[in-house]
Amino acid sequence: MPTTTSEAEQKQAQNPDENSQELPDDVEMSLFDHLDELRRRIFYSLIAVFVGAIACFSLVRPIVRLLEAPAEGVKFLQIAPGEFFFVSIKVAGYSGILVASPMILYQIVRFVLPGLTVRERRFLGPIVFGSSILFFAGLAFAYIALIPAALNFFITYGADVVEQAWSIDKYFELVLLLMFCTGLAFQIPIIQLLLGSLGIVSSQQMLSGWRFVILGSTVLGAVLTPSTDPITQSLLAGAVLLLYFGGIGAVKLTGH
Repeated sequence: MPTTTSEAEQKQAQNPDENSQELPDDVEMSLFDHLDELRRRIFYSLIAVFVGAIACFSLVRPIVRLLEAPAEGVKFLQIAPGEFFFVSIKVAGYSGILVASPMILYQIVRFVLPGLTVRERRFLGPIVFGSSILFFAGLAFAYIALIPAALNFFITYGADVVEQAWSIDKYFELVLLLMFCTGLAFQIPIIQLLLGSLGIVSSQQMLSGWRFVILGSTVLGAVLTPSTDPITQSLLAGAVLLLYFGGIGAVKLTGH
């Protein structure tokens, strides 16, 4: 017996692009419902960060030794009562955010998912995965390249004049901020892919503004780098440039 297709199926086959703009979870929600949902997602994220911070605080000494490793040969001082205790809380807090990042991403996805069309949902998985990979790549780049370069500059500069004895609080303020700022800077290709996929900016337009990008990367390297040494700023600016032009290549590969 020959099969027949419904009118809806025929319409979908004739207009696949129109169907991709539909909202699969088209449920009416008031402003208060949205605010309540946002509050719930933030609450779950904070609980995850709190649990992660508590777990990391129990392991804070190995984490501290790991972060002290790039400053080989430097003596750290506790110059105020309880300074190392507050440093431990700070390190545990940052580490807790990293541990809880999968749960935070999950809560963000759950919040924005109902408002995405079928077409937009196709990009959600690759974007979340790519953003996570790039963020941790940024942390690794800061730990392996930026932090040793910055510390080497500060250690060698004036080494024949002053003894290297640093405040442990100031050291971790520099290291933690540099790592997280670098992780955020590594999100540039994801932003480019979003702009290209949504048709806001094409790869050709991104390439045509290369002069402004070079200037912007220099400024960004100076702003995001907590230290003031030119070596670290140059390394971060160079990484931003490579990420930007790599993002252009990725956008071009997607046909935009």
